[in-house]
Amino acid sequence: MEASRGDILRASPRMFESEWLDRVSRVHPAVPPLIFAPLIALLFILGQGGTPAPEAGVSLLGGYVFWTLTEYWMHRLVFHFEPEGGMGARLHWIIHGVHHDHPNDPMRLVMPPSMSLPLAAIFYGLFVLALGPASTPLVAAGFLAGYLAYDMLHYHVHHHRARTRLGKLLHELHMRHHFQDHTRGFGVSAPFWDYVFRTPQLRSQRR
Repeated sequence: MEASRGDILRASPRMFESEWLDRVSRVHPAVPPLIFAPLIALLFILGQGGTPAPEAGVSLLGGYVFWTLTEYWMHRLVFHFEPEGGMGARLHWIIHGVHHDHPNDPMRLVMPPSMSLPLAAIFYGLFVLALGPASTPLVAAGFLAGYLAYDMLHYHVHHHRARTRLGKLLHELHMRHHFQDHTRGFGVSAPFWDYVFRTPQLRSQRR
């Protein structure tokens, strides 16, 4: 019996021959909050002690804004860098191609900790180098809060029915990225960067 289009979009194939590696590549959407919510709270506690409220707010906001830029450029340059063959094509499929082929697989919608934790550590180190150890915790808290919001929003737009005007807009823009033009609409949680960098989805086109 031939699989329906819905089944194909929902059920992605094995990514690795190794049973362990394939299990690690599939992540329940509850995993990022369980890992990052306590980490964000810890960073906030470490950073806000003795920091004036306005300065703390600016640091948190700055970290969040920097995340939205990171989200846009990582999606545009890394996730959509598509070599035509060889190991590069295989790596692209593992990182992002599988999501475009099977966008409704609930176990491959959030970033695996094997990728998100090393990236968080790298960015934390970069913040220390650029800002100093005293200023880093609050900026990192805002940055990781932005990442967590993005991961949860990405799951939401694929698996829940949007009820608010903003939710419906974000859902529409991301679905257009998947099914209309994947060279546009790279900002999932912050689509305003697509207007800044001239890659907005053209909403007048038909899917």
